[in-house]
Amino acid sequence: MSRIAYVNGQYLPFREAKVHVEDRGYQFADAVYEVCEVRDGRLIDQRRHLQRLQRSLSELRIRPPISWGALDVVLHEVVARNRIRYGIVYLQISRGVARRDHAFPPVSVEPSLVVTARPLNRTRNEALAASGIAVVTVPDNRWGRVDIKTTSLLPNVLARQAAVEQGARDAWFVDDAGAVTEASSANAWIVTASGAVVTRPADHAILRGITRMVLLDVIKAQALTFEERSFTVKEAYAAREAFITSASQIVLPVVRIDGRPIGDGRPGPLATALRREFHKFAEAS
Repeated sequence: MSRIAYVNGQYLPFREAKVHVEDRGYQFADAVYEVCEVRDGRLIDQRRHLQRLQRSLSELRIRPPISWGALDVVLHEVVARNRIRYGIVYLQISRGVARRDHAFPPVSVEPSLVVTARPLNRTRNEALAASGIAVVTVPDNRWGRVDIKTTSLLPNVLARQAAVEQGARDAWFVDDAGAVTEASSANAWIVTASGAVVTRPADHAILRGITRMVLLDVIKAQALTFEERSFTVKEAYAAREAFITSASQIVLPVVRIDGRPIGDGRPGPLATALRREFHKFAEAS
């Protein structure tokens, strides 16, 4: 089946889906994006994702290209037209098409909107969670506002490639103080020897992950000890468990960091339980 994309008011086959060469998202990464999980044909935590999208647009002073109600229709229509039962839906909004100039274009320039969707392999993802992943650490060389979900992701791309070249799945960014910020496209967590679940505060150094937010509800419901604070790479090496969270992978155990086994080198029971409970607390639209 041919995949269908939504581009500025039109539903198009992928081979016909194009953006202008002077779109500011292409030339300046002057754009924001969101990714929602699709599960059983339903969008997971759409409300929270759109709230974060609204914040990102506001921080960059980009106006919404269509109403929020119309965007809801487009998201569901793209999922339906692509017959996605399990996968992701991606949306991107740029400042629009204008003559190349660093300053904002005139307010008359319309923002651009692209929406796509694709299936994921549930069996493969569950197998990955059952085996766990390896990560490597890299210096955090990103700009100071990664709390805004922009398409400016070159440091993330280079970090992920560094991980792949070392035989790992992902990379954890480490700031100048030696503390872990987050993964290349996910939030980072550890479970200490005493059983406390730890993740960095949602400041400007990390993205306030939607999966992260929902998982906090799971942790509270399970009456687990939670510490929202920075943790060092050294602490991570000594952790009982480690994991990452994202919309596409939910809770994914980390079993090796920089080649060192975490705990007994297998997915821990707490991360496994959090993954199992997650969708009881997420919203399905």
